[in-house]
Amino acid sequence: MPGERHTCGTLLAALDVHPRVAMQILRHSKIAVTMEIYTHAPTARTVEALRQLGEYLGDQPADENGDQA
Repeated sequence: MPGERHTCGTLLAALDVHPRVAMQILRHSKIAVTMEIYTHAPTARTVEALRQLGEYLGDQPADENGDQA
């Protein structure tokens, strides 16, 4: 499980999720644990992987009703 938590923390950081939100998702009681242990600075490869994942999952902008285009 620790590997998945590191991956999740890193991906949340790459997506610019607020640290407090990431802390809650990872179920940490202290922000320092989230930021110093489970979050790693995203690399260009991480950013590219997230872009590709979004494309694969059909990431399309929603219209004003929240429906996918």
